[in-house]
This record gives sequence, C-alpha cells and structure tokens, in this order.
Amino acid sequence: MLPIVLDVSELTIAIVGSGPQARRRLQMADAAGAEFVRVYAEQAESAMRDLAGDRLIESWPTQDELSACHIVYIANVDDALQERFTAEARAVKTLVNVEDVKPLCDFHVPAIVRRGDMLLTASTGGKSPGLARRLKAKLEEQYPESWDARLNELSNLRDGWRDEGADFKTLIDRSNQVIDEKGWLA
Repeated sequence: MLPIVLDVSELTIAIVGSGPQARRRLQMADAAGAEFVRVYAEQAESAMRDLAGDRLIESWPTQDELSACHIVYIANVDDALQERFTAEARAVKTLVNVEDVKPLCDFHVPAIVRRGDMLLTASTGGKSPGLARRLKAKLEEQYPESWDARLNELSNLRDGWRDEGADFKTLIDRSNQVIDEKGWLA
C-alpha cells in the first residue's frame, strides 16, 4: 500500500449505493472538502436523499459517468453490481473502493480521526477493519478536538517565522520548541 493524503477539492468522486456505508463515504468526502461529488443509487433511502441533496442521481452510473470520475466508492449494492461497476471503472483507469471487498479495491480507506486540518489515520491494508477501528478510538482519546486549535496556532507561528526568513530547519526546530514548551505530546 502507498499512503498518501489526497486533495480532493478539484477531483470528481462518485458514491455508488445508498445504505449506511455509502452514507459514511459521502460524509467522509464532504469532510475532506470534496466539491464535485455525485451519488448514484436506484431507490435511494431517505437518509441518503437527505444527505446527498441535489447530488443524488437516482440510477446506477454508466461507464461514461464512471469515466468522468477520479475516485469511485461502492457500498451497499449487490455483488453483481459491485463487480460490474468495478470492471467498468477500472477499464477507464478510475480508482475504485468497494466496501469490505478487498479484491475489488484499488485502495483502502483508513480509519480516520479528523481534527480540523489535522488528519490521523490507522490502516491494516484491509486485513482487519476491527483493529483499525480500535486504533482510531485510541487516537480519538489521545488527540481531542483541541488539536484543531493547536494546529492553527502552530500554523500562524510558522507563517510569522517564514515571513521573518526562517529556513526549513529553523521552522522545524521552533515548532518542536513550542510543542515541548506547551507539553502537547508529553
């Protein structure tokens, strides 16, 4: 696996399905700042209708629609549709993730703890989602919501230091000094 953090603000994402896992993927895309999201679901559940709003397309995607997407998440659809959509997306080099079906995944979604712009993840490469969830719970305990403000504080300090002409090593050293002085990782 190759761990990356992807800026999805300019990418097109498709969510295919309507149940709880599909809704979780839509919430994840929204939290990540995705601007171009399409939700495809025949007979969408009311909870998905509410969450997706005008992004909902009440049909299954065509191959042309999948080819217009960079990333496709598939959840809560039957096995035959999962395989069809995966094959169609892969044929046009679109990355696919099928909820909890490792052979149909080009990538895996880690367990995520988001504190503003700070992102902490735990991944088992799809081998044990249960362990990843436990690790997520531990990270949530260790890094409460206050880390959003801490990150913003460090970012503002770093901007000031850069304006003063600090080089990369100095930025790191000063950041570490603030973290140590405040006892944030003690």
